[in-house]
Amino acid sequence: MSDQDQVPENRLRKELPEEVPVAAPAEGTSQESAEPVLTGRERLVNGLWPPRFSRAQLIVALLLFGLGFGLAVQVASNSDSGNALRGARQEDLVRILDELDDRSQRLEDEKQGLEKQREELENSSDQAEEARKQTVEKEKQLGILAGTVAAQGPGITMTIEDTKGTVEADMLLDTIQELRAAGAEAIQVNGVRVVAGTYLTDSGNSVSVDGNKINAPFRFKVIGNPQDLEPALNIPGGVVQTLEKEQATVTVERSDKIVVDALRAAKQPDYARSSSQ
Repeated sequence: MSDQDQVPENRLRKELPEEVPVAAPAEGTSQESAEPVLTGRERLVNGLWPPRFSRAQLIVALLLFGLGFGLAVQVASNSDSGNALRGARQEDLVRILDELDDRSQRLEDEKQGLEKQREELENSSDQAEEARKQTVEKEKQLGILAGTVAAQGPGITMTIEDTKGTVEADMLLDTIQELRAAGAEAIQVNGVRVVAGTYLTDSGNSVSVDGNKINAPFRFKVIGNPQDLEPALNIPGGVVQTLEKEQATVTVERSDKIVVDALRAAKQPDYARSSSQ
């Protein structure tokens, strides 16, 4: 072979890097002294423990804890508010629903009565006479509500015996409010007529109604539908249970005729005047 044929091979060897010999392992070393190979589970444990938290992660954890605590308090408060009805018997729940239905029916009857009056005024041949009759009837109704005229009708008599002296004015006020919500049309307490502006205050060991001092036993004479009034007082957590917790004795009697004869003097308003004048 000539020198020209050997030139390419020599040139290629000069361009390639020289081979580096592999260093022989030192004497006395073995595979056991090399770093051990970890399993996947061991790497996971080493990554999780000891725990490493950043500042941002701590802030997020605190915010999540506060949110969870707030939700727990809200759920607990909502659960406490429904304990009274949850612990009620089926008969009590049915009675409460019946009472709500009765209230809705009373409002519907009142609406129909007003619509009927309007139709009578529109269709009456003698509208002036019909208006006069309705005015007289409305005057009687307003007199009963204002306490300026006596009233009678079906209702209940409620007596509260307070031998321990624990019944206070706010308890009697709750009783009046519950009776009004149940459809009471006239109320009298120990000879004092209850009207829209009636107020009750504690006065030593007794209670004052519109400045009139009354003592136990407290006797309520109420005109209204007895089937609505009595169940309203006996609902779970209602007036009767509240008074009995204060060691008071409550008795309720239905009657076909209750007379409310305590009167209030008609008071002329100082500033208000009829807009029709």
